[in-house]
Amino acid sequence: MWLLFALGSAVFAALTSILAKIGIDGVNSNLATAIRTLVVLVMAWAVALATGKAKGLRAMSGREGWFIALSGLATGGSWLCYYKALQDGLASVVVPIDKLSILVTIAFSSIV
Repeated sequence: MWLLFALGSAVFAALTSILAKIGIDGVNSNLATAIRTLVVLVMAWAVALATGKAKGLRAMSGREGWFIALSGLATGGSWLCYYKALQDGLASVVVPIDKLSILVTIAFSSIV
């Protein structure tokens, strides 16, 4: 099942890039990131609440919470950089560079 979700992630990531490039024309990249973040926030909480998984918040350890929060900060930094690069550059060039995160992840994981 994880493979289907991974493929879904790739499809949605591709759509994200294309839709963002079209939508960011004439909009400040930081504002665009804020709007995207708000939509993701509402969608994520809606899914968590609809599936009854929000109850797991109380069972989460402090360590898990910190790492998830740090991941959120990293996501924010990534999105801010991505939208600025996408606004100024070609999607066909920005997206493959963004995908270098795969190699960076492999390097970081070997350290951690």
